[in-house]
Amino acid sequence: MVPDYFHTIETLADAEFRDRGSRFIAYAFPIADTVAFKNILAEKKKEHPKAVHHCFAYRLGITGDQFRANDDGEPSGSAGRPILGQIDSRGLTDTAVVVVRYFGGTLLGIPGLIQAYGTVASLALDACRVVQKSVTDPFELQFDYRFLNEVMRICKQHDILILDRDMGLFCRFRIAVPRSASAAILQKFSDFPSLEINKLV
Repeated sequence: MVPDYFHTIETLADAEFRDRGSRFIAYAFPIADTVAFKNILAEKKKEHPKAVHHCFAYRLGITGDQFRANDDGEPSGSAGRPILGQIDSRGLTDTAVVVVRYFGGTLLGIPGLIQAYGTVASLALDACRVVQKSVTDPFELQFDYRFLNEVMRICKQHDILILDRDMGLFCRFRIAVPRSASAAILQKFSDFPSLEINKLV
């Protein structure tokens, strides 16, 4: 079942953690898709060319069903999974964390790595602003210009996002309607004569 809301981070943040000479730097950021993630990962690798590892994890989608955790050469399960665990413990999606490690000359062991990667990811996520977002469905409205004020009033009352608008004798709006209240909202729009509502795919 698709939820009415999901939680994600709104701001970028970074944090640093040191253990026995090794330096771990975490970057937390919101993402919309895997393409956006790959671009940021490439940017961090370019920014830290001398780091020995660029480990990461992300979770995507309204239901959070798209995810990945990568150890980038660290022992299996010692980096990506602890990072993902911090994202999941906060119930976040559309969120990614990249951790770069500069080796300090002393092996930390798998428990030490799990602790270090989890800690620095947690610090970065704690510095982010978490927001709740409504799950929305896209619709197109077509209506007579004389109903513009009433349509705008309904949009404002119900936190409807206007994605695009074409104003003329007949107005065409593309809107994002909160799924949790879509039936009631669409009923309000249907009260206007000659107003057409079409769900967009």
